[in-house]
Amino acid sequence: MTHAIVMTGADWVSLFAHYLMLSLLAIGGAITTAPDMHRFLVDERHWLTDPQFSASVAIAQAAPGPNVLFVALMGWNVGLNAGGLSTAALGVVLALVGILLPSTTLTYLAAQWGHRNRDLRGVRAFKQGMAPIVVALLVATGWVLATGASYNIHDWPLWLVAAVTAVIVWRTKIHLLWLLGAGAVLGWFGLV
Repeated sequence: MTHAIVMTGADWVSLFAHYLMLSLLAIGGAITTAPDMHRFLVDERHWLTDPQFSASVAIAQAAPGPNVLFVALMGWNVGLNAGGLSTAALGVVLALVGILLPSTTLTYLAAQWGHRNRDLRGVRAFKQGMAPIVVALLVATGWVLATGASYNIHDWPLWLVAAVTAVIVWRTKIHLLWLLGAGAVLGWFGLV
């Protein structure tokens, strides 16, 4: 379901610039910036609806291929809301180039430098310091995707399953696909 929006040239530049900026914050992958994408696209600009945002993430994550596909779907949906197929294609290009260009360039240059200087204490400390940031960004993404626009604590069975799953992943070597399957069975029977 689309909702019509009007996008000016400045809006398209703003979309591109926002993805350029998010690209440099995408430590751990583009999915870690989903909370800010939601804030910008849904809450602030109203270019996407909550269902469009969630569907873009869910469809792209379910599809085989790179994790970053959800960014293309968001650009596509913004473009569809702004007009049609040509603007949808423009949205895809701006979103993908915006999210990929800075981080790819920076990653390449930093990896070359880091490899040459891998024995320096600062390089080792930087690598260790980035781990908690990545975890926090992934938790924030999970929170936005799990709660959408509402933070309903009355869904305690869902929260319990999420907490138990997190502990199992953290403390055991059980493969994540088994846990996903168990969650699907619980959902099928309406328990969560």
